[in-house]
Amino acid sequence: MQLTDIPVGKRVRITDLSRMNGLVQRRLLDLGILEGAIINIKRSLPLGGPIAIEAKGQLIGIRRSEARMVSVEIL
Repeated sequence: MQLTDIPVGKRVRITDLSRMNGLVQRRLLDLGILEGAIINIKRSLPLGGPIAIEAKGQLIGIRRSEARMVSVEIL
């Protein structure tokens, strides 16, 4: 399941980041978002806008095109 498929308010565990651009993957790793991390979907902006996620108390915006590359499982 992709991150873009998850409704707002759900908690998920990241299962795969390997399809993502290496630079973006590194940036997420620097923020503590890696495979196995648990995140909350806080907001999904309309018209193809970014998705806001909460991880370890941080609110982070991810472009929808990059969020499609993140595989997750619902908890």
